Amino acid sequence: MSLAGTGVVAIWHDLLPEAKDAFYEWHNREHMPERAAVPGFLRGRRYIAVSGAPEYFNLYEAQTPEVLGGPDYLARLNAPTPWTREVVASFRNVARSICRVIYSGGIGQGGVMLTLRFDVEADAHVPMADAFCKHLLPPLLDRVGIAGVHLCIADEAVSRIETAEKKARADATAVPAWIVLIEGISAPAVGGAAEVLEAAMRSHGLDGAPDKSVYQLEHTRCKTAGSAG
Repeated sequence: MSLAGTGVVAIWHDLLPEAKDAFYEWHNREHMPERAAVPGFLRGRRYIAVSGAPEYFNLYEAQTPEVLGGPDYLARLNAPTPWTREVVASFRNVARSICRVIYSGGIGQGGVMLTLRFDVEADAHVPMADAFCKHLLPPLLDRVGIAGVHLCIADEAVSRIETAEKKARADATAVPAWIVLIEGISAPAVGGAAEVLEAAMRSHGLDGAPDKSVYQLEHTRCKTAGSAG
């Protein structure tokens, strides 16, 4: 397994241009250390888009999905700091999912992350999850430049819990249902893997183009300051 745990918070968003300096200071110095300090949280990463949208992608890894619906994290979400309230009001086009990691393979963390967001019909969830885990994703791990490939499926009930922090955002929050993450050493490496995957998805009856974006890693925060990278 390449991800640090079996629970994931995946967040995409744009930002008002005038808020960028405040966002970076807040996210680096308060928000990511705060999230990493929540019991069960293991690592946070922030990425910036090199193609596609929204502009930012944030990935938080936790020991289990239960951590992400548990009292410690919800207490934090329901007690946003003044700095948090100020900055998140500048978020736009927010998509956020609390997910269970269904598949995670690879050799480590890549500097570039491609995200695919899509839906699967409810009656196809079990066979499609099986196809991704057994046939669609494992071959990508052998491609040159690929560090990790992951499938995360949202817990929509937990993702839609109304919290004080969510209410502080100006926009409504979308909840992507199925998410594939492909991380590697370069945009061409992850892009090539995504092309192969999308063709295989179509052959398994998943029509329609997923929302696809490519991001470059900006910042990583682990559990303690001593392991902040």
